[in-house]
Amino acid sequence: MTFTDLARARFSVRKFDGRPVPKKKLNAILEAGRVAPTAKNNQPQKVYVLQSREALEKINGVCKCIYGASTVLVVCYDSSLIWKNPIDEGVDSGRIDTSIVLTHMMLEAQNQGVNSCWVCFFNAKEVSEALNLPENIVPVSIMPLGFACEDVVPTPLHSQIRPEEETVIRM
Repeated sequence: MTFTDLARARFSVRKFDGRPVPKKKLNAILEAGRVAPTAKNNQPQKVYVLQSREALEKINGVCKCIYGASTVLVVCYDSSLIWKNPIDEGVDSGRIDTSIVLTHMMLEAQNQGVNSCWVCFFNAKEVSEALNLPENIVPVSIMPLGFACEDVVPTPLHSQIRPEEETVIRM
């Protein structure tokens, strides 16, 4: 399978069967995030792996988009480690770096036969409080991981890709 085939095959799963993600597969997913590029290689990402009943209950209490996953990754950045653009005030690498990390992990999950969903529908302050995160840790995305229920298929929107001329501007 080519990388593009892998990227096309991946879709957001919103109904997991609850089976645990094998440790070897989870470690491969986490390693893919560890090697992701970050601005100036500052590596500000902090990936919280939630698997205990207590942790999953906490995240389910503040995010309704866990979908019965057995493992949930909360992808954050350490605000003391982000790169700050010296020529554009207020621009930093925190969200970009964590998005790259999350993308690497999401695609490695697909490669490992593990399903995922990229979730941003949550209140970061509530997540921080529920997980008792330090003040300098900023939650950006949540990624439920696991195995899709048998009846799960991609949504119709999954295959709706805008024509290249609408998204790629050649100059």
